[in-house]
Amino acid sequence: MVNRLCIIHAFYVLFQECSKKQKNDDTQSTSADALSSNDGSEEKNEFDTLANAKILLSDCLACDSCMTLEEGARVFQQNQKEFFRVLNLNKKCDTSKHKVLAVSLCPQSLPYFAAKFNLSVNEAAKRLCGFLKSLGVHYVFDTTIAADFSILESQREFVQRYQRRNQEEHALPMFASACPGWIRYAERVLTNLVTPHICTAKSPQQIMGSLVKGYFARQQNLSPDKIFHVVVAPCYDKKLEALREDFYTALYNSPEVDCVLTSGEILQIMEQKNVSMKDVTEVAVDSLFDDLKEGDVVRHDGKRSDGYLEHIFKHAAKELFGVDVKEITYKALKNKDFQEVTLEKDGETVLRFAAAYGFRNIQNMVLKLKKGKFLYHFVEVLACPGGCLNGKGQAQSEDGKPDRALLAQMEEVYTAIPVRLPETNVHVQRMYQDWLEGMDSKKVQDTLHTTYSAVSQSTSSLDIKW
Repeated sequence: MVNRLCIIHAFYVLFQECSKKQKNDDTQSTSADALSSNDGSEEKNEFDTLANAKILLSDCLACDSCMTLEEGARVFQQNQKEFFRVLNLNKKCDTSKHKVLAVSLCPQSLPYFAAKFNLSVNEAAKRLCGFLKSLGVHYVFDTTIAADFSILESQREFVQRYQRRNQEEHALPMFASACPGWIRYAERVLTNLVTPHICTAKSPQQIMGSLVKGYFARQQNLSPDKIFHVVVAPCYDKKLEALREDFYTALYNSPEVDCVLTSGEILQIMEQKNVSMKDVTEVAVDSLFDDLKEGDVVRHDGKRSDGYLEHIFKHAAKELFGVDVKEITYKALKNKDFQEVTLEKDGETVLRFAAAYGFRNIQNMVLKLKKGKFLYHFVEVLACPGGCLNGKGQAQSEDGKPDRALLAQMEEVYTAIPVRLPETNVHVQRMYQDWLEGMDSKKVQDTLHTTYSAVSQSTSSLDIKW
């Protein structure tokens, strides 16, 4: 089942247009176009020549019996055309339909633009901001603050689970929850074997959705449905994550993230408009706080992701055993994408963590869990081999194969970014008190956490064997 990476193709199957078989065909079916919203207007605009998103079977990382037709249609709408539909509406006179357009940039996307255009990561962030604002975007944010919240909540949850490990059957191991490809696979394929072990902290993308549609909207005296929130991310599975029902504000009929565009889709927009990043004016990235601007780009520990393993390991070592870990030593096991980290105290291994990237390693991990031979307390699970930088929305060559040279450049750029500990972010600490009503409040649970559970396969899903 894992070898059938076939979530997003359901929409294309519906219209008998498998893009894997026809990826060189640039035509769009009229049926598919009918599903993309045009707000009832056929009027041509400056964005009509821009291509729709092309999602191939090989781009999909999550794996189950394929999504429903409704999900497929909604995923298809998360493309450049939908983004430009909103931009075009903002140029018209009917202000009742205008939206405040906010774009949030994932830190793993910035090295892609830096490597592509031979820029520093700070230059890439500012020029990407300048380009987006030249299109009509109002605000451009950095999602690092959302990852701060996600990591802090994951740290606290792991310590609590560890302390309850003898009382609760499913307290340990704890699996990271930041990767939507992994989450979808866990919920729809692995089900109850795994879902009780998944950390309940939301991913950085969805916490950013809460920040933009909750905190920022309140600061700006805006209704959440008046904000169109776009996330720029390295992989296509983020589009699936944005569709989750638990990431939706029913009161305002508003998703926390309205649209996800991959780094490659943003580059495609630049190419369609004949724009090079080197020709774009630098504009400072916006902050969620009043009129402040973001400073230099920072990242978390971890060479290819947001570094959940490293942050949780160091926090747990300190909180549970009084050990101050400065540097973490990884031990590669079967391959470079399956590594472990251990903490020894008084001759005993008291913490055993692992990083499992790619479905081959995920399968091996799950097999050990089924056999009752699982030794790890925590696993950072990512669907992409090589981690988030290797997301298929940015790390593939034109023929669909991994661009190893580009990935190596991105890794070099990413590891050179200064590390900032989530605990040192004064804005986060202030927001816990002023917005979230304290670290142990119900609002923290409602805003920063969710639940993961087994999902029964829908009878309306298409199970196509390729």
